[in-house]
This record gives sequence, C-alpha cells and structure tokens, in this order.
Amino acid sequence: MDVRHRFDLVPIGLDIMHVYLHLPLKILCALCLFCGPCGFLSPASAQAGRVIVVITTGFGEIEAVLDSARVPVTTAHFLKYVDEGLYDGGEFYWTVTMQNQPDNEIRVEVVQAGINPSFADRKHLMIPLERTRDTGLKHTDGTMSIGRTGVDTATYRFFICIGDQPELDFGGKRNPDGQGFAAFGQVTRGMDIIRKIQRSSHKGQTLTPTIKITRIVRQ
Repeated sequence: MDVRHRFDLVPIGLDIMHVYLHLPLKILCALCLFCGPCGFLSPASAQAGRVIVVITTGFGEIEAVLDSARVPVTTAHFLKYVDEGLYDGGEFYWTVTMQNQPDNEIRVEVVQAGINPSFADRKHLMIPLERTRDTGLKHTDGTMSIGRTGVDTATYRFFICIGDQPELDFGGKRNPDGQGFAAFGQVTRGMDIIRKIQRSSHKGQTLTPTIKITRIVRQ
C-alpha cells in the first residue's frame, strides 16, 4: 500500500488474524465491554461512555475525549496500548498538508503518530473497522482516528484531523475501498500543538525530526 493514500503510515507485515475478526461486530463489542482482564474496557468505563486521555509531546499537551460508547472496539484497543505504556517514547512522524500530496486527487490534512518504535514487536492483534456509517461520528477538526491498510487491519497508528475531512468518513474517496476510517475521539485541548506539529520541518510527508511523545495517560 502507498502509505500516503491510506494513513497506515508504515508498511506492516502479515499478522495472524484473530478469530474475533470473524464475529459479528455487535457480539465483538459485547465481548470488549465486559472482558476487562484482557485489556479491554471495564464495565464502569464503558458505562461512562467517555475516556479522557492526555498526550504529552515536546511541544506541549494535547487532551482528547474518546467515545467508548459508540466506538468501543477501537477505543478499547487504543487504551490497551496506552495502559501498557507503549506510546511512551512514541512519535508523531507523518504530516499531510495541502502542499505535500501532489499525487492525490483527494487531499486531506492530518498528522499521524505511533508507538515507541522499540515496541513494534509488541503490537496487538488487528481489529475490525468501526465505520462512521455505524458509529455516527465524523472526521471533523480535531478528530482522532485509527490508521489502517485494508479493512480490519488497524493496530497502533492513529491520526488527528486538521480541519473537517469528510473524505475519511464511510463513503469517502480518500481510501479506494470507500470504507473510511474509525473515528473514535476528539481533541478538546491542544489543537494549536497539532497545527504546530503539522507545520514542523518535513521531507515529503515525513517529519524531520519526528515529534516525540513523552507519554499518553488516562485522566
């Protein structure tokens, strides 16, 4: 895959697909909500319907609210990486602006981040895509969403939208399969930091240097 087209910004190898990927999404969501021991949301967290996280970077803090009620699978998956500390020492490494995607007819603006590169061998099983058609969320200014290649291949890469990006929703044309991406959160503080990251020095779409993530924690 050309990573500049689909936002899974580092080619990933083949993973063994978990049997859960073949379960209906409603059943899988139910499993996620009640299976606290395996790292998914506890019932208390799911009931609350929102989880606040703080992303600390070299440029400052970014606060976001994750929608665990409408996007339970993706939120639980992201939080598993957070709780295991795998984003500590991670990085924002990709910036997409209106000027650096000359080969794309459909242009978007995002920055993308991932876990600490030294933890790449600890990535978890891929998860099914929670489409915006089903969740009701949209890719608007400050939306957090999960990167992927094909359908049901998301792991640890996430991106944040700068401006409204409807072409990343279900039915959008940025990804040729038209399935869009799984929006699961919204930045509530620190969009100035996101825009500063987007404007940082880059070669092509690669940030040079990358912007380090000190840590991501729940509030």
